[in-house]
Formats: sequence, structure tokens, C-alpha cells
Amino acid sequence: MQTTSESLRSANDLDQSLELSLVVPVFNEEESVGPLVERICDAMVTYASRWELILVDDGSTDATLVNARKYLGREGLALRIVELQRNFGQTAAMQAGIDTARGRLIATMDGDLQNDPKDIPSMVSELERRELDLLVGWRKNRKDALLLRKIPSWCANYLIGRITGVKLHDYGCSLKIYRASIIRQVKLMGEMHRFIPAWVAGVVPSSRIGEMAVSHHARQHGQSKYGISRTFRVILDLLSVMFFMRYKARPGHFFGSLGLGLGALAVLILLYLFFDKFILGNDIGTRPMLMVGVVLLLSSVQLITTGILAEMIARTYYRDDASPNYIVRQIFDGSDV
Repeated sequence: MQTTSESLRSANDLDQSLELSLVVPVFNEEESVGPLVERICDAMVTYASRWELILVDDGSTDATLVNARKYLGREGLALRIVELQRNFGQTAAMQAGIDTARGRLIATMDGDLQNDPKDIPSMVSELERRELDLLVGWRKNRKDALLLRKIPSWCANYLIGRITGVKLHDYGCSLKIYRASIIRQVKLMGEMHRFIPAWVAGVVPSSRIGEMAVSHHARQHGQSKYGISRTFRVILDLLSVMFFMRYKARPGHFFGSLGLGLGALAVLILLYLFFDKFILGNDIGTRPMLMVGVVLLLSSVQLITTGILAEMIARTYYRDDASPNYIVRQIFDGSDV
């Protein structure tokens, strides 16, 4: 049993004959994990290529792991179980599963029986037909509470699409199909599983990201563990995504733009006060505008200085990083004709 992503990667020699790895994070799903495995086996009967199932136990405190281990060694099922040392959250559990996967394609889904594994074979075919790198499930007829789940999800999807430029109907659906070579170029951290399409858009064109309507079922057992608990978390994560997508290689532009904007406003205020003091002869010593102008000027200097330091750090990082600042998908030459 490995417990770190490094050891998982070292053991993860891609099996060229293994077409699909299905990754399912589970946390306190003792009633759902058995029916989940059964449904996956039934759904994948028609799938002609080799596939494996990876269950990632995200530090469950109930009988989830015990119930999952009953399926180890089942005939016709290539099952591996990754037990995390404690509860790290859905994003980390998903990353552990991706690190463990050996297939050319990777599918992810929730372990609460709301996603339907019967959609997976058709999603794989759709991804290949459209030559996509990521196919996202769209819960078109979502079976969740309107006020607590659907409305916040609609708002979040609209906001994410507007800011990231990747227009999808359902960012929160865990049912997705990836090319393994692409998703491994993305490091999932924090609670960023909601923004996986945006992160993938950082390494491939958004035209290679698509969506497909999938089935969705009402939760049968327990309560949701990984929902959008508070709106401010989504907003903060979204700001982080926007920064890294647009300014990762040039952070000085972000801080510098803010600094120059505040500096220009400060100069205008101070020039006005200069004219009012020395041309019109008015007293400005007790005016709040003077304090505002000085604070804005100091903030401008601080932001510009921060931008310069951020640029130095970024350049040092990219200089010391052995990997190039580009990624080649493949190279064609005359022999391919």
C-alpha cells in the first residue's frame, strides 16, 4: 500500500493494453460502495477494451473500506483500492486516483450512486469521435434540491465560464473522461476539483474540451460530503484560477496594473490638492482627500514593488525548472504521410 503521490507515480508504469482507468473517490459511503461496484461491473460489460476500477478511500470512518475490500479478487474485475491516511478532501482523493491510474484514458465519478456508470462507454466513444482531451458530464436533469444545490450551481457555472472563458453547463459534475497524458499535466490542489476544465484549458485549447448530457440520480444513502458548502470558497478559488490562468508567467503585469491604476488616481488627487493649495491658497492640511491621495500613492508603490519581486521569483522558478515552457503533443514528418 502506497501513501504518497510520488510512490504512486513510481509504481504507475502505463499498461499499453489498458484502455481505461475508472477513478472513484469515496468517503463514508458504506451503504453505497457495494451497489456502486455492482453497477460499474454491469455497465462495463459492453465495453470491449481492458479497464480497471480504482477506489480511493478518503479516510472513511465507517465500513466503506471493509465493504470495498470484499470485491478484491472478484473474477472479471480489475480492482485496486487506495486508502488515504486521513480525510484530505475530494480533490486530493481524485489526484491520488489519477496518480495510480495506468490506463490511456481516465474516467472520474462520484461514489454516491448519483452518477450513472452506464454513461461511461458512450462518453469514451464521444471523446474519441470528437478528438477531445476532456469530456465533461452535464447533469441536464439534475436530481438535487433547487434552492440549496441547483441555484448555487447555476450561479457558479455562469461565473466560472465568464471568468475562465471555458463555457460549460456543469462544472461540478464529477463524471468526466480525460486523456491520461493531459490530466497528468495538471496538479490538483486545495478544493480545485470544481475548476478542472479551467485548469485543463491551461495546457490545451478550450476547443478540445467538450461536454455531454448524462444521467443523474437522487442520492439514495447518507448526505453529500463534497458539495459547495459556502459561496465565498468558490469565489476565492475562482480568483486563484483566474490569476494562475492569466498571470502565472507574468505576475508583475497583475500587480503592476493595479499599482499603476492606483498611482494614476493618487497623482490626480495630489495635483488637484497642489493647485488648491498653491494657486487658490486654500488650507488642505485637514482634508481627508490628502490622506486618501497619500495612501493611494504608497499602495501604488507597494503593488509595483510586489510585482517586480513576483517577476523575479517567477523568472527564477522557470530558469531553475528543467521542463520547457511549452508542451509538444506530437511531431509529424514525411514518414507519417
